[in-house]
Amino acid sequence: MAHSATAPEGLYIHVPFCFHKCHYCDFYSIVENDADRHKRFAKRMLGEVDALLALAAAPALSPVSIFIGGGTPTFLDCEAWHLLAEGLNSRLDRSRLTEFTIEANPETVEPELLTLLLEVGVTRVSMGAQSFQPALLKALERWHEPASVGRAVRIAREAGIGQVNLDLIFAIPGQDMAALEADLDAALALEPDHISYYGLTFEPNTALTRRMELGQVQPVDEDLAAVMYERILDRLAEAGFEHYEISNWARPGRTCRHNLIYWRNDDWLGIGPGAASHVAGQRWKNAPHLGLYLASQHLPPMREIEAPDPARALGERLMMGLRLREGVARAWLDQALGADDPRRGVLEEAIMAGLIEQTKTHLRLTRRGLLLADAILTRLV
Repeated sequence: MAHSATAPEGLYIHVPFCFHKCHYCDFYSIVENDADRHKRFAKRMLGEVDALLALAAAPALSPVSIFIGGGTPTFLDCEAWHLLAEGLNSRLDRSRLTEFTIEANPETVEPELLTLLLEVGVTRVSMGAQSFQPALLKALERWHEPASVGRAVRIAREAGIGQVNLDLIFAIPGQDMAALEADLDAALALEPDHISYYGLTFEPNTALTRRMELGQVQPVDEDLAAVMYERILDRLAEAGFEHYEISNWARPGRTCRHNLIYWRNDDWLGIGPGAASHVAGQRWKNAPHLGLYLASQHLPPMREIEAPDPARALGERLMMGLRLREGVARAWLDQALGADDPRRGVLEEAIMAGLIEQTKTHLRLTRRGLLLADAILTRLV
C-alpha cells in the first residue's frame, strides 16, 4: 500500500450524491441534498487522502490523470466544492498531470461552479446527455431537458474548459433508427471533442432491469441494436472522429487519457465511497456506504480486496486491450501466453471466423468482431 499514493497513473474521486437515481444506473449513488452533509463528505474525503499520504510517507498525490465521477459531481454543494478544491490544491503535485475530468449533469452546470472547477485545474467536462429525445430520456428516468445539454456545453466553453465529452446511450427501449439519427445530428451539432456512445445494458439490481422483468419495458432487438451501432460507426467516422475504443470516439489528439489507464490495466487510486483501486496488481474497493464512510477514521472500510492472480490479470489485460481499436501487441502475446494456454485457441478461432484480424504488430477486432465483442472477450478472462 505504500506504493499507492505516489505511483498510480490515475486518481479517481467518487462523489455519490444525485438529485435523482436514473433507472439504468448501477454505480453507487444516493439522493441527498443536505449542504452540511455535503461539506462533511468533502472534509472526510480529504481525510482519506491524508491517510493515504501518511501511509506512503509522501507529501502529495502525483497522478497523470484525475477523474471525478459519481453520482453527479456537479450536484455537490458549492461550499463543499470550495472545501474540496482548496484541499486538493494543497495535496496535489501537478508536475505529471495532463488531464483533469469531471462528469456533469447538464441541469447542474452553472457559471460559478465551472469557474471554480477551472481554478482547481479541470480541463475536461463529460456531459451526461444520454439522448436528445424527451421520450427516450423518460424511458431511462433521466431528468433533464434536451436543450440544457447545449446550454451546459456553452457554459463550459465560455468558462474556458478545454475539452467537452458527450456521454450518449443507444438501444434505449422505444428507440428506432430515426431517433438514433436525430440524436447523432444533435450531438454533432454541438461539436464535442469526444463522444462516448454506449449500448444500453440491463444491469442487475437496477430499476430498469426490474421493470424489464415485470414486462413493463421491452429491450431493443439485438439485430436492430447492431444496425444502430454500425450507423454510429459510420456517422462518427464521416464527422472526423477517431474510433479508439469500442464505445469511444475522439477528435485527433482528444482521447480520454484517464480511461486509457483502465483499458491498459495501469494503476489507479480510488477515493470516496464505492471507489475502486488497482495498484501493483492489488485490487480493492471502498465500501459503498456513505454512512460508514463518514463515520470512519483514516482509511475507510474496504471490501473486495484481491491478491494478485497472474492468470486472471493476464486475461483481463488481454480482454481490455482488445477493447482498444489498436488491439494488443503480438510480441506481448507471444511472450505472455504459454503454448498450451486455452486462450490461444479462442484467439485462433476468432481469427478464422473473421472476428479478429492480424496487423504487422497487433491483434485487433474487425468491424464484425466489434458487434460480437462481449461474446469474444468474456472467453479470454
